[in-house]
Amino acid sequence: MKSIYRGIPLAIALAAIIAGASFAEAAAARAERKTTPLTHAELYQLYGQKSWIWKEGAGYFSVQARRFIAWSKENGKPSYGVGRWFITGPGKLCFRAEWHARDGSSPATTCFSHAKRGGVIYQRREPDGAWYVFKNAQVRPDDEFAKLRRGNYVGASLSRIEARLGRVE
Repeated sequence: MKSIYRGIPLAIALAAIIAGASFAEAAAARAERKTTPLTHAELYQLYGQKSWIWKEGAGYFSVQARRFIAWSKENGKPSYGVGRWFITGPGKLCFRAEWHARDGSSPATTCFSHAKRGGVIYQRREPDGAWYVFKNAQVRPDDEFAKLRRGNYVGASLSRIEARLGRVE
């Protein structure tokens, strides 16, 4: 008889873990349904005339002809990109640029989806990135949004990298 009762607490614990995971998954699904994509105007206001400062570079979203310029020193290798940024649908912003480096150039398109719930904005890299908080209702210093700065913080560094690599139009 004792052997039967020993297995019961384990079975109850496993059932509770499985039920907890199911509840958490259901809550996440409900939360995602309650978000709404950012509008074209909200995305334009969020990014227009701002520089997005990255760990090893930055990108600038000019409103003139929606020009996008960027520079990077990822892995210690300088490169720069010139292209356009555009909004493809509700909540989705993309930038397409021709990236130039010492060993050549190639085009790249990067897209992000944005959704909001209450005062919180969520972002994810397309096509299969995970959603994360981009901007809290009360902006925090570690929000990705805090890396967006009004003005062109790209031009000077981009010019130096172009000069080193040779400007390509």
